[in-house]
Amino acid sequence: MTSTIAELRTRLAEVRAAAPASSRVAVISTIGALHDGHIDLVHLAKEVADIVVVSLFVNPLRFGTKAELEAYPRTPDEDRLLLESLGVDVIFSPAASELLPNGAQTTQITAGDLGLRYEGRARPYYFDGLLTVEAKLFHLIEPDIAIYGKRDRQRAFLVERMIRDLHFDIEVALAPTVRSDDGLPVSTRIGMLDDRDLAGAVKLVAALEAAASNADRGADSCIAAAQSSLMGEQRIHLEYLSIVDPKTFEPVDDGHRGPALALIAASVAGHRFIDNAEIYIG
Repeated sequence: MTSTIAELRTRLAEVRAAAPASSRVAVISTIGALHDGHIDLVHLAKEVADIVVVSLFVNPLRFGTKAELEAYPRTPDEDRLLLESLGVDVIFSPAASELLPNGAQTTQITAGDLGLRYEGRARPYYFDGLLTVEAKLFHLIEPDIAIYGKRDRQRAFLVERMIRDLHFDIEVALAPTVRSDDGLPVSTRIGMLDDRDLAGAVKLVAALEAAASNADRGADSCIAAAQSSLMGEQRIHLEYLSIVDPKTFEPVDDGHRGPALALIAASVAGHRFIDNAEIYIG
């Protein structure tokens, strides 16, 4: 496992030298505390690339307060062993001072207006911090492919836009959302809920299913059906529920016909959950 930029560059050079000249490099950026969703990202990376690089970096720019940053679970030894067992070629786990030597005063990428919507409305600092570190990793690793999960569709959209705008020669590949038996996207937060709160969180999945089942009646009906399915659920604090165009991430009107994304975010017992569903309105 590498922890400095110098070590990363040395290890990358060694791996590239040992691989065929045509080898492709995939990168997966994480903040650690790995779960089954991350395992699927590695499997996809190994399918589409010859060399797999995974970063483990609890990015302080993605957190609003010091308390929130310190509360995030850290399992570096378990993460390293898991990635090694999966055959990951390079693991990069830097300290904040290594990747962000000037701290919050570092030069930052801005996500613009879209970075302040949906996830960015609740965390206006989040996407600027995320894109800043992604750009640094792209510069250091020079990957051919960046791997993301479909659960984080807004993140993937903004990264793809940054790649185009900054002329990175990188493809983006999306892995399907890994779900638990009850349908919730696998995340570190699931294990923090008791049974009653977990049952409440499952209603978010039901809301997306309700939206999808009404897609033939238009976007307004999708939203109404999803909202109706959440009525009376006291454990859920709904933050947003939107139907957007996947090409622009702009909300669609009721006249929209074609592919769309239903987005939802809510807090359950103080823990935030996000999810989405691909739907076809027509």
